[in-house]
Amino acid sequence: MKVGYDAKRAFLNTSGLGNYARNALNALQKFYPENHYTLFTPEVRKGMLNKQEAFEIVTPPESMSKIKKSFWRSYQMSQELEEHQLDLFHGLSNELPNGIHKTKVPSVVTIHDLIFIRYPEFYSYIDRTLYFEKVKYACKAATKVIAISEQTKADIIKYIGTAPDKIQIVHQAISPLFFEPAETEKVKAKYKLPENFILAVGTIEERKNQLSILKALEAAGLDIPLVLVGNPTSYCNDIHKYLAEKGRKEKVIFLKNIPETDLAGIYQLAELSVYISVFEGFGLPVIEAMACSCPVITSNVSCLPETAGDAAVLCAPENIEDLGNQISKILNDSAFRNELIEKGKERAQQFQPQKYTDRLVKLYNDIIG
Repeated sequence: MKVGYDAKRAFLNTSGLGNYARNALNALQKFYPENHYTLFTPEVRKGMLNKQEAFEIVTPPESMSKIKKSFWRSYQMSQELEEHQLDLFHGLSNELPNGIHKTKVPSVVTIHDLIFIRYPEFYSYIDRTLYFEKVKYACKAATKVIAISEQTKADIIKYIGTAPDKIQIVHQAISPLFFEPAETEKVKAKYKLPENFILAVGTIEERKNQLSILKALEAAGLDIPLVLVGNPTSYCNDIHKYLAEKGRKEKVIFLKNIPETDLAGIYQLAELSVYISVFEGFGLPVIEAMACSCPVITSNVSCLPETAGDAAVLCAPENIEDLGNQISKILNDSAFRNELIEKGKERAQQFQPQKYTDRLVKLYNDIIG
């Protein structure tokens, strides 16, 4: 089987959609090496994929400007799909190249979330319009649509109008690195981490709601440091202002661009992980923490109860008092903490890379026939 992929995110994004694309491609190459994988990308960065040399990589001419390369990906790439004699094309991140419906190549698109529709205030008008047009076209043109959660499937049906039987849920995998013991002492020294701390992983933005964690610690009278791992946005200004008001600046550590090997170590060192986002398409850090034997508190909204199963404490993202109480309980009740750890480790097994690729390749074969 010869499968093509829009691999831009795999090469150019260091988190989020990039992690999803890399995890998928690495797992496919590892567990189904007999297939031929062709990656289409406007640019290539070395070392982004395991056994990168095993993939066929297609790029536009080097002489093209950045704008022309972007145009190539969106509007010209579909012309090359038949030339490469693909059996199937998979858009890994919410879009397919324009014109793919005119080719004879069947296609799959993974839709991660429609947050830009649910929470338009977090996006500019231009971005919202662009994202909507891309998702609408991809869902219409695709032979099959993959939703990464029940929540995302429901949103695709509601906001895009896609028929339910065209959508298949395939929960994403996490990197195998999170299932392996990390060199925690080296990680602790490298990032100058305190002996005990709480962890929150994800872009530092309003939707991720990290400020509520700080307010919960204050409300519960907890003096434990908080480590925030994620790319900063203007929301950091609100966090710094709050820290200055409360005199807690030294109690928060900001980290970004952390390699997965080190991130696994940070999870393993943390007392617990808090992921109290107001809305997600899946919530990968919930499962990453569980695989690392780190107990989890997460939100009781959107897909997060689906992601966590019965292996995490669920809180309303706006309930500061309850969040503080639950953090305190995990810190002080070792039996409860250990119970969460064991449940989390069991839950994380459902998101092993091989299980994901088995489901994905079965879908490919069903489409190709």
